[in-house]
Amino acid sequence: MSATGERSTIYEQMQATPEFAELRRKLRAFVFPMSAAFLIWYLLYVLLASFAPAFMAIPVVGNINVGLVIGLLQFVTTFVITTLYVRYADRHLDPAAERIRQQIEGAE
Repeated sequence: MSATGERSTIYEQMQATPEFAELRRKLRAFVFPMSAAFLIWYLLYVLLASFAPAFMAIPVVGNINVGLVIGLLQFVTTFVITTLYVRYADRHLDPAAERIRQQIEGAE
């Protein structure tokens, strides 16, 4: 029973288990650092565009300059992070989530 006197659901009970806490820890161990890294990378791009326009205007090849290259790398970074997350989830998150799902379905 919960503090309000109601029975807790199987989902609430599962959230209190060490297995669920470990799954949540593994998710956060990837998501928080990766999100922080990407935001810093994006902020660097914005700051360079704002405060170092001469640097961003340096030609690399033809009409392509440093600013364009860094801007395009933002998209590349997004795809790389997505690929890394899928691999991480396949190895660490999905097996744990599957075990939790089986426990929940077995308890219902």
